[in-house]
Amino acid sequence: MEAIIETLLEYAIEQHLMEPTDRIYARNRILACLKEEDYTPTDQRVSYHYVSELLQMLCDIAVKKGILEDTLRNRDAFDSQLMNCFMPRPSEMIHTFETKKNNSPILATNYFYHTSIASNYIRKDRIDKNVSYKVNTEYGIMDITINLSKPEKDPRDIAKASKSVSTSYPSCVLCKECEGYYGSLRCDGRSNHRIIPLKLNGEDWFFQYSPYVYYNEHCIVLKGEHVPMKTCRKTFIRLLEFVEQFPHYFLGSNADLPIVGGSILSHDHFQGGNYEFAMANAKVVQSFQLTEDVRADRLFWPLSVLRLSSVQKETLIDVADTILQVWRQYDDPAVEVYAKTDGQMHNTITSIARYRNNRYELDLVFRNNRTSKEHPMGIFHPDEKVHHIKKENIGLIEVMGLAVLPARLKTEMQAMKDYLLDGTCSDLLDSHLEWLQNLQQSMTWTKENVEEQLQEEVARVFVEGLRHCGIYSFDEKGDIAFQKLIDTIEGTLT
Repeated sequence: MEAIIETLLEYAIEQHLMEPTDRIYARNRILACLKEEDYTPTDQRVSYHYVSELLQMLCDIAVKKGILEDTLRNRDAFDSQLMNCFMPRPSEMIHTFETKKNNSPILATNYFYHTSIASNYIRKDRIDKNVSYKVNTEYGIMDITINLSKPEKDPRDIAKASKSVSTSYPSCVLCKECEGYYGSLRCDGRSNHRIIPLKLNGEDWFFQYSPYVYYNEHCIVLKGEHVPMKTCRKTFIRLLEFVEQFPHYFLGSNADLPIVGGSILSHDHFQGGNYEFAMANAKVVQSFQLTEDVRADRLFWPLSVLRLSSVQKETLIDVADTILQVWRQYDDPAVEVYAKTDGQMHNTITSIARYRNNRYELDLVFRNNRTSKEHPMGIFHPDEKVHHIKKENIGLIEVMGLAVLPARLKTEMQAMKDYLLDGTCSDLLDSHLEWLQNLQQSMTWTKENVEEQLQEEVARVFVEGLRHCGIYSFDEKGDIAFQKLIDTIEGTLT
């Protein structure tokens, strides 16, 4: 035990989580977590690759001592508590962040991101298990990720949750009250979690990183109040004020309606980061001036996107808000767009902000969540024929060109390769079989090319699913309908 603890203490010093003078204090906090009174410091050390390996050893000790029930949820909560022994208090972290930000926003986010990884809040050991690759498509280089980082729930925890007393604290996993929270059956342990307060549109917002980052510096910006997602004029103000403060980041908002929105619509929040998606470099197929100060570009992208740009932030906000108001009420039967049916609103926007080349940018993605008997999951939702690869909602991250695919695909893709090479069929392939039969007949498959070609074909299915979510196709019908929308917008602006 002593060698593990001393190794962990040295790690914390090396990663600048604490100063050498904090060593004895931190050691005693760890001993308190382990309910250990006796201790003999040692010069022995243990080898490790991830800090999680050291934490796993200490969790094993806690399980043997009978102070920790051996489930993944309990282990995660306990190792977060262990790492909290090294973490600065929120006020200290905020002070350091703001001091660095006064010199450079990049220095501030570098510090915060490093601390989030070093403290094991961002569980890098699990993220590194994800299968990630890039594929060049007609729309640009798409990112594909098979998500293996989020662990499945333990049946014992599920059983306990069904018998536990319902609580409302924190209200959800995005609430500011999660900072330092030990964890419960409905909310993961966040003892080592820290958030940075921001002012956006004069309101209290908070900046943190996602514990399961899908791309570099994947951050979440959450509202201080637990209120539902709502796309409105304030959304554009908040997005642009954020990229004004952190010009090396983008920030985007999911749409605020089911089907076309993200996985959490109950708490208003944004996602951003220091990463350039394919959508950011999409080709422009049409450009025009909406006002003297605001240029608009129609992007060549699977979904229907209008990029606004201007050096004038306020004017850009005015134009974006006008477009939102037009779209909220917009009908076009030619492309199956109806703003409202049976009292339900259907039109909304996914929006992404950047600050590039001394200009503010807003990408407005037109979304509609109407369903039909033929398309019960959504008319502008991935069609059933692509569900074997992706059937979940197409949220902000997917909109920009990163496929977050289910973990099952890792084993299924291995079975796919066996089928494509020698016809070996597995029960895992039931949902993929028709697609695989077409691939096998139309392409040549060898041991040398099967990996790369299969990855490319999976990416093509993802892109096809994105196209299903687009309102306006790049053909005569789509071009006419899109121009009709632009004419309506221009008529409202004049």
